[in-house]
Amino acid sequence: MNKLITVTSTLLLSAGLSAPAMARDYISIVGSSTVYPFATVVAERFGKVSNFNTPTIEATGSGGGLKLFCSGVGVDTPDITNSSRRIKYSEYKQCLDNGVTNIVEVLIGFDGIAVANSIESEQYDMSTKDLFLALAKQVPNPDGSDTLVENPYRTWSEINPDLPAKKIEVLGPPPTSGTRDAFVELAMEGGCEQIPFIKALDKQEFKTVCHTMREDGVYVEAGENDNLIVQKLVANPDALGIFGYSFLEQNDDLVQSSIIDGFEAEFDTIADGDYSISRPLYFYAKAQHIGTVPGIEEYLTEFTSEQAWGEDGYLADKGMIPLDEESRDTAGELARSLAPLKMTESE
Repeated sequence: MNKLITVTSTLLLSAGLSAPAMARDYISIVGSSTVYPFATVVAERFGKVSNFNTPTIEATGSGGGLKLFCSGVGVDTPDITNSSRRIKYSEYKQCLDNGVTNIVEVLIGFDGIAVANSIESEQYDMSTKDLFLALAKQVPNPDGSDTLVENPYRTWSEINPDLPAKKIEVLGPPPTSGTRDAFVELAMEGGCEQIPFIKALDKQEFKTVCHTMREDGVYVEAGENDNLIVQKLVANPDALGIFGYSFLEQNDDLVQSSIIDGFEAEFDTIADGDYSISRPLYFYAKAQHIGTVPGIEEYLTEFTSEQAWGEDGYLADKGMIPLDEESRDTAGELARSLAPLKMTESE
């Protein structure tokens, strides 16, 4: 009897373990709202031209997607997460701690972060310093002393007399968004570095000052849906919005880019590196799911094909800025060979 119970228990346990492995016959993708439209195009094409089901994609934000991705291994967790910034070491370590030990990193291209408003309003021409002074929680004292005060600015003209005398109101992504991370690192830090006494602060103080957005209603967290921000700009011509270049391009009949440090967010200025608020785009694949969830390797192959991410590929038509040929060759080889990501704490 004891032997029978043991055998029966073993069979039940085996059945319980194998059932989840057969529970999903499609790729599950989460992550960045910026990468979402590009991944959607690839997924739809993949579903049409391959023998695999069309992947499902959910826009959770880069941080939210990486949290889900790194939560463990198994079909109840995502296979791929999109990100509009590189994975942080803390997130990489969370993956390892939860058994996600074979991560494939795929650098797919570049994107600019637009600071835009309705085409019914005048175009803004500003610097990253102006953006920092408008949106930071603490800014240099207007009396000229090297001290920080709670942000007193209410209109753009108070910051720069060449800017409109309009109320500062900026709609942007929440802290879980890779767009938000990239904006504070590129635009806010870029503005901070133009103020000598802030630039001279130690690393942690500098980061705290430059990355902390004001919380008095001037900066409005508008969620992960960039299309919703575009709609709100149309409804409120006095407001500015922060979102990825692809959404600007898709809605250029409704919104326009501000000029930042002398350049608009355009395909060529981002590709050439002239537009200062631009960043790389990634996705991360869970190699441990290969063999359990069908189609992962084939999806990687489709995304890194010249017809997809090449200079004349269908992703460029959607607004993604392609990598140069050498970078595509390197990134594509790493993806298709399933080379595991290795990170150190200093990265």
